[in-house]
Amino acid sequence: MTRKISRRTMLAGTAAGAAAAAFKFPTPAIAQNAPFKLGLLTVKTGPLAQGGIQMEQGIVTYLKEKNYTFAGRKVDFISADSGGNPAGAKTKAQELIERDKVDSIVGPLAAFELLAITDYIAQQKTPLLSLAAAEDMTQRRPNPYFVRASATSSQAMHPMADYAAKELKLKNVITISEDFAFGYEQMGGFQQTFEENGGKILKKLWPPIVTPDYTPYLAQIADCDGVCQGFAGSNPLRFMKQYVAAGLKYPVVSGETGGDDALMHSFGDEAIGMYSCCPYTLDLQNESNKRFVAAMQKDYKVDPGFYAAGLYINGMVVEAALEKTGGKSDNKEELIKAMRSVSLTDTPRGPIKFDHFGNVIGNFYVRKVEKANGKMMNKTVKTYENVSQFWNYDEKKFLSQPVYSRDYPPLKS
Repeated sequence: MTRKISRRTMLAGTAAGAAAAAFKFPTPAIAQNAPFKLGLLTVKTGPLAQGGIQMEQGIVTYLKEKNYTFAGRKVDFISADSGGNPAGAKTKAQELIERDKVDSIVGPLAAFELLAITDYIAQQKTPLLSLAAAEDMTQRRPNPYFVRASATSSQAMHPMADYAAKELKLKNVITISEDFAFGYEQMGGFQQTFEENGGKILKKLWPPIVTPDYTPYLAQIADCDGVCQGFAGSNPLRFMKQYVAAGLKYPVVSGETGGDDALMHSFGDEAIGMYSCCPYTLDLQNESNKRFVAAMQKDYKVDPGFYAAGLYINGMVVEAALEKTGGKSDNKEELIKAMRSVSLTDTPRGPIKFDHFGNVIGNFYVRKVEKANGKMMNKTVKTYENVSQFWNYDEKKFLSQPVYSRDYPPLKS
């Protein structure tokens, strides 16, 4: 585990320590002026590392912008590498909370990591803002100490399916995504909305998350008029290259990770024409996004994508919550209440607010990959505003159905 602490944060910590030693009976004001400890759970190795590294870049970009200071308090930032597995996520979460005494955690990336730590987080009453999209964290098994400013797994797929059926006029689609919770929930959301708009899912394919060769799965894609892929991390690159190499030419649609802006520099012509739906888009022309993109390009020489933007926005939510509490973080119930009450009008993804489960309501952007001046890029073609995790469904009816899974909704063919 590495610690990333600014020079000013270090000096502030030293000053706070000296002040505590100088007074026999420290006052609450001194405790309040102690650094706010913010922990990051991310992943820096394996197929999800592409996103995990951008997560750290995104939150650090926001901390630098704010001079490592939220609501008048210096921020002590601690980054932990989960290794991209449930056991590692649990161990690092315990270290952040019990050893480092963090006030709040941002991350982790994967649903299986989040599910591994949710009970522990609730027991420890530590506010958690995760990028992980596990549906039931804000649905059937809500965690009272959880906030999600990104999206559930299916939140981007509902509008993508709506667009695929109504605008692209697709009728028969084959879905393919990694064989784990995020993939199941993405494809479940796509299937439900697509079928309700007259479409049909012919087949659902589930390659393991570590799959170097997709040939056996590509061989099963035939007699359709479109493909929906939900790959994450660096897997979309490998899949699309092999997809085109196999001679497949069916239109491809995807969710928030399959066409991530941060991947565009690595894609070739194989990605041209691919559609994706995401809560963040690089070409959004608002002040917050212009500032964010410029900082990422300056510091890291990269275009940011969904992962970096998500963590930057998490930083905005933490700061806004601290401003609501007057900089106080000792009462965790009040802190998480403040986080859930945050409403921001200018973020890199546009305006956001939260529902009563702590899940974001915001804009989702359908983009099409184009090539301009030799560079691959997403161009936004439609914006769906104020999209909730329940899409346009009745909340009670939605929650009465099973969570999206490998077999739900079932195939009708």
